[in-house]
Amino acid sequence: MSELALHPAAQDLLFRQARTANTFTTEPVTEDQVRAIYDLVKYAPTAFNQSPLRVVLIRSDEARERLVDLVDEGNRRKTAAAPLTAILSADNEFHEELPALLPHFPRAKELFFADRPVREESTLLNAALQAGYFILGVRAAGLAAGPMTGFDFTGVRKEFLDDDHTPLMVVNIGRPGADAWYPRSPRPAYHEVVTTV
Repeated sequence: MSELALHPAAQDLLFRQARTANTFTTEPVTEDQVRAIYDLVKYAPTAFNQSPLRVVLIRSDEARERLVDLVDEGNRRKTAAAPLTAILSADNEFHEELPALLPHFPRAKELFFADRPVREESTLLNAALQAGYFILGVRAAGLAAGPMTGFDFTGVRKEFLDDDHTPLMVVNIGRPGADAWYPRSPRPAYHEVVTTV
């Protein structure tokens, strides 16, 4: 009997066989698929139930051209060809939503997040958590994700966001195409990571 409750096929889909895709087919990623991804991953945990992740979907040719100009040279071809690209960012004004998202503790907004530097630190950590959940959600939808941080962060913020949003990553999304994967890279062993005290 496995020590994990999740079926082995689901474990493979989400982790063991899932890879960062570098090529994609032309099959579109629908709005319904993206909505289903979000409606799944929105339940994953964050501190104070904050939800600072924001997603900008790049669907139009014009927006894609603007984005491709801002990604590093090695990422341009795959970003230009991906059926869907998402810009994931952190909303530094997330605290405005806290009274509704944390109704049993409405004063959390003022007590913990009144100062912008404190808020930005919390925003980055929790939006990064949500970005990881988003990638797993893409995999759960049977799609491949190609997350990248090789891009002009200042340019992406100026072109697609505003000063209250901090870009985290760009994620190409779709069905994997031909030669989509690099060879699997090694991972640290359990004893190299886990310490018991």
